[in-house]
Amino acid sequence: MPVSKLAHFSVRTASIEASRRFYTEILGFKAGYRPPFNFPGLWLYLGGDEAEFGVVHIIGIDESDPQGLAQYLGDKASASLHGSAAVDHLAFLATDLRTMRMRLDGAALPYRERTVPGLGLHQVFVEDPSGITIELNFPADEARALQEAQH
Repeated sequence: MPVSKLAHFSVRTASIEASRRFYTEILGFKAGYRPPFNFPGLWLYLGGDEAEFGVVHIIGIDESDPQGLAQYLGDKASASLHGSAAVDHLAFLATDLRTMRMRLDGAALPYRERTVPGLGLHQVFVEDPSGITIELNFPADEARALQEAQH
C-alpha cells in the first residue's frame, strides 16, 4: 500500500497561543522548526526529533493579512474553526496517567475517562481550544494501579 503512516494533523485556529499552550503544556509536544510561510503557525514535535516535520501543525488566522493562508491552503469559513466537523477525534498513545490528570486538573480542563473492556487501554478524552476531541490511550494497568493506590 502506498500510504505508510499518518504524517501530521493540522488545526486552523483564531487562538494560536491557546493552542500552543494546550499542545505543549498539557500534552507535552515541543515547538520546533517551521518553514517561513506567509501566515502564522507552529509545528509541534514529539520530543526533540524534528526529522519527520512535526505531528501537529497549528495554523493561525491572521486577520490583518488573511491572503497568505488563503493562497496556501484555501479559505475556510470562520464557522468551521471550532469542533471536529467530520473528524470525530484524534488519538495518541500515552504514558504517565497520573501526571496527565494533574496537568488537566491544573489547567481546569474538563475530561472524561473510561477503560476499554478486554483491550488493556484506559482512555482520557479532552477537547483542545478549537473544540477538537483528543483521545489519550494509556495502559489500563496504570489506571488500575492508581485506583488501588487510592484505596
